[in-house]
Parts: sequence; C-alpha cells; structure tokens
Amino acid sequence: MSLFVTDKTMRKEVLKMISPGTPLRQGLDNVLKAKTGGLIVIANDDSVLDLVDGGFAIHVEYTPSYLYELAKMDGAIVLNSNVDEILYANTQLIPDYSIKTSETGTRHRTAERVAKQTNAIVIAISQRRNVISVYKGDQKYVVEDISKIFTKANQALQTLEKYKSVLDQAIVSLNTLEFNGFVTIYDAVLVLQKVEMVMRVTDIIESYLLELGVEGTLIKMQLEELMGSTREDRELVIKDYGTHIASKDFREELSNLSEDELLDLTNIARILGYTSISENMDMPIKTRGYRILNKIHRLPRSIIENLVNYFDDFQEILAASIEQLDDVEGIGEIRATYIKNGLIKMKQLALLDRHI
Repeated sequence: MSLFVTDKTMRKEVLKMISPGTPLRQGLDNVLKAKTGGLIVIANDDSVLDLVDGGFAIHVEYTPSYLYELAKMDGAIVLNSNVDEILYANTQLIPDYSIKTSETGTRHRTAERVAKQTNAIVIAISQRRNVISVYKGDQKYVVEDISKIFTKANQALQTLEKYKSVLDQAIVSLNTLEFNGFVTIYDAVLVLQKVEMVMRVTDIIESYLLELGVEGTLIKMQLEELMGSTREDRELVIKDYGTHIASKDFREELSNLSEDELLDLTNIARILGYTSISENMDMPIKTRGYRILNKIHRLPRSIIENLVNYFDDFQEILAASIEQLDDVEGIGEIRATYIKNGLIKMKQLALLDRHI
C-alpha cells in the first residue's frame, strides 16, 4: 500500500471529506485530542455492512460531538456515504484475513483490509501516535499537521511567484514579436512550457488547499492573484498556434510529459502539431490573433471569431484599415474604429513593456 493517495480523483474525494472546517474533520479532531483512538468506516454500499458484527444500530444524525462520544467505546463506527448519519457504533468489523496488510496495529490492519475488500473510505485514528490515517482501496493517506501544510504551501507559493515572473517575461516578449510579425516556433512553445511549469506548481498548491480547507483562505487568495489570466492565456496561445489539436488534448499530452521531457521544447512543438520539419525551432510562424484580440476590452468572442476567419492572420488584421474592418460581419464603423485604436494602443504598450 502506498503512503499517499496517488489517484488524483480519489485524493480530492478524500481531502474534501476530511478537510478542516467539515463536520467530519471536526469530529476526527475531537477524537484525536481526546486520545481515545477510533475506527470509522464510510459505507459506500452493502459490502461494508456485510462485515459488521455485533455492536448496535443507532441510525442517528451525524454530529461531531456524537462521533466523539461514540469513539470512547472500543468498536468501529459506521457512517453512511453522505456522512450525515451514524449507522452503527461499537461494532466489530470482520474483513477477509487473507488480505495482505503492511500495518502492525490491530486497528490499522483492520482498516487496511476493510478498505481493500470494500473500496470504502476507512479512517483509523491512532491512540498512541495521535495520527489520522485514511484508507481507500489499496491507497493510504496520512493527515499532516496543519502547520506543516502551511509551510509547504508557502514554499510552493514562493516557487510559483518565481515561475510566474519568468512566464510574464516570456509573454511580454511574445506580445512584441506578434505585433511585429517575427514569432518563431521557439517563442510560442517557450510560453506554453512556462505556463505548464506554472500549472504544475498550481496543482500542488491546490492539493494543499484541499488539505487546509477553511484554513487556506489566505493562501487561496494569493494563488488567485498570482495566477491572474494564466489559464485563459494558455487556451488562447493554443488556439493561435495549434495545428488541428483540441486544447483539451494538448493539455492532457503536455501534462503526461516528465520533468525532463518538458524541458525539451521540441516535445511541446510536436504536441502542438509541428511534426514534419525536424523541429527547426527558428522557423517563423503566424499567430491567428485570438490572444491579442481578447485583450481589447468588451470585444465579443463572436466578433473575434469573425475577424480571425475573415483575415488570413493577425498581421493582416493589424494592417487592415477601418473600412476593411467594417467589411467583417458584425462590425460597424464605430466598432471598427474601436478595434483599430485598441490595436494601436496595445502595440505601443507592447513596445514600452519590452524596454522596461
């Protein structure tokens, strides 16, 4: 059995259920402080109830105080799948003893076997070590002290801040190159590499936020401020430079790259669709203009699509006169003037940003 839950969906399910601020976590913390130990099973189907022997069926509404009081008895406590009803208390669980377990204590050995046999979430609270262990299937998660998670989250935020700064520099460079028509495969792929590095750190921080629950509000606010429009920028860069690959497919393939593979920009170029040029990273490419056009305030997406479809590339949009922009469906003279002025202003800002 692995030390931590490796299945992301399963990990989120477990962390959401036991995160600080939830009724279940309040009850678990009360048991932990009392140092009575405990074994709690969340029944996902009848397979759990088939292992119940003895004790008593109470079928009462779940409250943290009830869990605390019932844990003073030696037997296991069985909750329903929604964790809003206590089904059994002071019961014995009789799993298949032929199921292998790496645990040593009786409570934890039972918890691991029940989890493996039923795929239910089983929580064992150690009386001696004062630790909460969560089992599901053949996976295990040990609940860490909040202060340790805070330390890790803050360290991850510092790393994210550095990565985001590098990404911002790459985007400023891409802005200038797009306005001047000098973008190469290297420039576009570099931005996508930096975005992926930012997203991987963000995923780590979000897992910490699940563990912190209501205690992670300030961390969440800092994360949202740092991320800004990063996710949207990623989607638009893929639309600008991707060759017939859906954004979802690109993100999935990119996330499957190892750390070393991600450092090789040719791997990202191949995923983006540049596969028949032996990855000449200096080859010029043209942006469609989605990302820049999205920066024009209150410009509807339908109009952006019409512009991209009407002109061959962004340089043509940039060079178009107000009359030519007016010819695009859905764009009148007033909006054409607004778009033209907006592009001129952004080009000037891009040049200024490049030299700051």
